Amino acid sequence: MPILLDLFLTFLKIGTVSFGGGYAMIPLITDECSRWLSNDQIMNFIAVAESTPGPIAINMATFIGASQGGVLGAICATLGVVLPSFIIILLIVALISSLMKFAGVKAFLSGLRPVVVGLIVATGLLMTITVITSISNVYDTFKFDWRALVIFGLITITHFGYKIIFKKKISPIIVIILSAGLGILMYGLI
Repeated sequence: MPILLDLFLTFLKIGTVSFGGGYAMIPLITDECSRWLSNDQIMNFIAVAESTPGPIAINMATFIGASQGGVLGAICATLGVVLPSFIIILLIVALISSLMKFAGVKAFLSGLRPVVVGLIVATGLLMTITVITSISNVYDTFKFDWRALVIFGLITITHFGYKIIFKKKISPIIVIILSAGLGILMYGLI
């Protein structure tokens, strides 16, 4: 199968079966794209997609598509991941008032919430374990990364300290800039 069609169909599948936004899509993107990319590359794509403007799933589709098929690959992957949501939203907008009357629809949406939260939490835990220990599957060897743990700890302390002192959440932009600075300091200079 040509790579452009493969990218489009892969991300069409991801966009069709994923609920809960970009973070909930990360496990499926990781699983589906492991045939093209290593775990380290996927983690790097997640980091870049998270720190660039726009939805993380669209950014990841664009970056992965570009890495595998250039500009056309980026277009195919992005179109594939966006198309299902676009069509579903058009249908929901047309039918929302009549659909919300049904208990089954309300039950379906209520059932999705815990699944989405579970996917996001599992992704966060897996990323934390992978970054700190370099273990992404059962065959990897344990390699503790104390620098990643220090950065994680400093960012966590900064987040909660800011919230306690200023009584509001810290800007994600500040967190990204601080994380990048700490990464340069910890990995570039030591």
